[in-house]
Amino acid sequence: MTKGYLQKILKARVYDVASETPLDPAPLLSRRLGNRLLIKREDLQSIFSFKLRGAYNKMAGLPRQRLARGVIAASAGNHAQGVALAAQRLRCRAVIVMPVTTPRIKVDAVAARGAHVVLHGDSYAEAYRKALEIKSKRRLTFVHPYDDRDVIAGQGTIGMEILRQHPQPIDVVFVPVGGGGLISGIAAYIKNVNPTVRIVGVEPVDAAAMARSLKAGKRVKLDHVGLFADGVAVKEVGRETFRLCKALVDEMVLADTDEMCAAIKDVFEDTRVVLEPAGALAIAGAKAWVEKHGAKRKTLVAVASGANTNFDRLRFIAEEAELGEHREAILAVTIPERPGSFRKFCSLLGARNVTEFNYRIADSREAHIFVGIEVAGRGETARIVRNLRRHGLTTLDLSDNEMAKLHTRHMVGGRAPFARNELLYRFEFPERPGALMRFLDSMRSDWNISLFHYRNQGADYGRVLVGIQVPRNELGAFRTFLKKLGYPYAEETRNPAYKLFLL
Repeated sequence: MTKGYLQKILKARVYDVASETPLDPAPLLSRRLGNRLLIKREDLQSIFSFKLRGAYNKMAGLPRQRLARGVIAASAGNHAQGVALAAQRLRCRAVIVMPVTTPRIKVDAVAARGAHVVLHGDSYAEAYRKALEIKSKRRLTFVHPYDDRDVIAGQGTIGMEILRQHPQPIDVVFVPVGGGGLISGIAAYIKNVNPTVRIVGVEPVDAAAMARSLKAGKRVKLDHVGLFADGVAVKEVGRETFRLCKALVDEMVLADTDEMCAAIKDVFEDTRVVLEPAGALAIAGAKAWVEKHGAKRKTLVAVASGANTNFDRLRFIAEEAELGEHREAILAVTIPERPGSFRKFCSLLGARNVTEFNYRIADSREAHIFVGIEVAGRGETARIVRNLRRHGLTTLDLSDNEMAKLHTRHMVGGRAPFARNELLYRFEFPERPGALMRFLDSMRSDWNISLFHYRNQGADYGRVLVGIQVPRNELGAFRTFLKKLGYPYAEETRNPAYKLFLL
């Protein structure tokens, strides 16, 4: 079923453009995990990503006549750079369709290698459809980012290098998963050569297309995917990659945004390199797997798949890293509105370092405090909460509350009791001119916007918190509006952070 891949990987033409990247130890993280962790440094490739391996192997194997006509690809980043580099080296024409929302730094990097860039649509899906349209008109060869046997074989050379570079026993190899091309290639080689090595795929919790597909026994298409780890934000995995993963992958692990940010910081502390979110996904998965299984003294390998990070994103990553490592707790504490209460609250925190403090009087009887505290882990957070409650202070742990972390902590003002029939929603807007106007134009003019918060995080999408006053008899029309809008959303009307600080 998969043995044919072994020969394809051994014969793959990747080293005209790719380097054999090192398998580096991560001493600081290894000590913290109680296991030996090695990082496969694909971030050190010339395009700072593994994607050039598969793209070049596919294109180098094309008949001369097809190569002369040119190639086309759809991508928001690393695959685009891989195809552009391969085309430059093979001296053929390349057209890359990228979403309009793609950061300028990525568009410029692709154009700098001589590819013709076409900007189309807000998402990869729209860019993909446009690429297929151009492919048919111009008779170009489409280079798929993952669901192609030659692309899979090119990525599989990473597995070949891992076993060659570390001939001693390896217990687990962790691989980030988007469409499945990388893990399919690595698993196809390793399982054929050393089937005792466990292959664990890692996906974001909000883009778990492969995990859900494997669980269902068939490919599952997601309605929406989170875009923080844009390199793996895929709604549906490939047919061939699903077939291979079903046969070869031992386990899937999920990681959230905070955990990816913490992993970026972990790798930086060991290597002084800043990975992109998808690039750090395997490291986040390794940490989660160790905690889940209580593993000790194992040899673990994690593939660092890329380092194409926008500088503007670093602020957000730094903020979330502390939460991902459980080094910061975010609490909502209600204190009596009387002299001495605030002092009592501060004394109960003791000598701990306060990272953030927001206070707003609620009424004549009580006040709500939004506070960030430096902690050593979840255990210390739980002890603080118990201590505050024991002294009569109502306390909520908001450390895992997305709305609190992304919006509430940055908002100043207070409650609005006159905002009747208010619904609160989080949206992901594409970072492009007209995104807000499309939202406003789609909304009925008699629905009032009662709250709005947006903060640029350096990504190709924006996280927006919106309060909208909708009469109860118009909730059906409002749900229709949400469906037609097409932006990913989550309702937060019942969120305790909203009720305490904003309602």
